[in-house]
Amino acid sequence: MPGGAVHTVHRDGHWLNQVEGQAQPIDDAFERKEDAVLAGREIARDLGVDHRIHHLEGWVHERSSAEPDPRGVSG
Repeated sequence: MPGGAVHTVHRDGHWLNQVEGQAQPIDDAFERKEDAVLAGREIARDLGVDHRIHHLEGWVHERSSAEPDPRGVSG
């Protein structure tokens, strides 16, 4: 199991998912961000790692954790 989070990023005009620390994307490139996010979320869930969604400019604007919130707060 990879140790790094799954990142949904924009590169070369497409959206793709990549595991932190690995050079190659996990899956095919997507035309729509929404499609890449759904695929990335499922991959992260299957791997038991965090999912980080990047804005077009590259910064992380959303993240979901594989771990439940220790405060017991949902959402």
